[in-house]
Amino acid sequence: MTESLKTTPLDAWHRRLGARMVPFAGYAMPVQYDLTGPLAERCRGGVMAEHLHCRSGAALFDVSHMGQAMLTGASAAEALERLVPGDILGLKPNRQRYTLLMNDAGGIIDDLMVANLGDDRLFLVVNAGRKDVDIAHLRAHVPDGITLAVDDDRALLALQGPAAVAVLARLAPDVAALPFMGVGAVTLAGAGCIVSRSGYTGEDGFEISIPADRAEALADLLLQQPEVAPAGLGARDSLRLEAGLCLYGNDIDETTSPVEAGLTWVIGKRRKMAWDFPGGAIVRDQLDNGPTRRRVGIRPDGRAPARGHTQIVMPDGGDEAGIVTSGGFGPTLNAPIAMGYVRRDLSEDGTRLDLMVRGKPLPATVVALPFVPHRYAR
Repeated sequence: MTESLKTTPLDAWHRRLGARMVPFAGYAMPVQYDLTGPLAERCRGGVMAEHLHCRSGAALFDVSHMGQAMLTGASAAEALERLVPGDILGLKPNRQRYTLLMNDAGGIIDDLMVANLGDDRLFLVVNAGRKDVDIAHLRAHVPDGITLAVDDDRALLALQGPAAVAVLARLAPDVAALPFMGVGAVTLAGAGCIVSRSGYTGEDGFEISIPADRAEALADLLLQQPEVAPAGLGARDSLRLEAGLCLYGNDIDETTSPVEAGLTWVIGKRRKMAWDFPGGAIVRDQLDNGPTRRRVGIRPDGRAPARGHTQIVMPDGGDEAGIVTSGGFGPTLNAPIAMGYVRRDLSEDGTRLDLMVRGKPLPATVVALPFVPHRYAR
């Protein structure tokens, strides 16, 4: 089965560092590293160590499995805005925005990043498991005169953590001036890169789009910096969970709306005047009248984690209340954490619930998100 998996441009690099590779979204990806030699002093390997290193230093993630594409044309912003609730026409050059591809039922086809590179160019980063669906959806809906070019020959690296800016500014001083969600053209490892001050860990950091044939040179250059250690999908998942960020396919999908998911902040102020994006009328009705369920943070009592698909019930063997969509152990908090959907009447902070773990009720409490405060550049 592994023979049919796709690989990223850094596949050999991961294996050289002792990564444990697992299937993810059709790719062979590193879940964690078993480091020896000089790097062992920075991060001794394993999900928890990699997670904590990102919180204190700078962690390097390979996210090249994500889809990268360029939407080009004089009306590119107008065309994309018809498909998402975000204000794309108002997105200024060298700025990036998180938004959602929507279906007519008010569900989320995918969440994605959109950057305005100027000269009528929009740079898109979409989820690995949805990129074929997204590209087909975009091609079916953008009008003539708009070009959609998929960049299969580029890698994507994420440098995350409080030391990320010092590290990257050492190699390219201009990145220090980038604001949160700012984007710029930068030369790194002798290659032209698209660098955004963003990420999915809750920490300050950068995502770096680079030609595939220069990705390993950049990764090696970054690892030469004393603050940097590699990190795999395990730490990336625990970091985004602590930050209260959704994972497509777990916490959001085509059956969940932005209102249910707590993502109404992506709807641009101007878009709320017309509600002219797919599913807009349904989303507006949910905003006005409330959805039947809401995504919430959950803190289980004790030390046992509740994983995705865990049933949520009322205390003392009561009625079904919802479902856990993401769950695990939060290394920063040294405690189990989870997110899930519960009935609207049970979504207030402090509500007590039971999680059915291995057939037994585990008491838990609804709490505010994020579990760990974001530390983005401001």
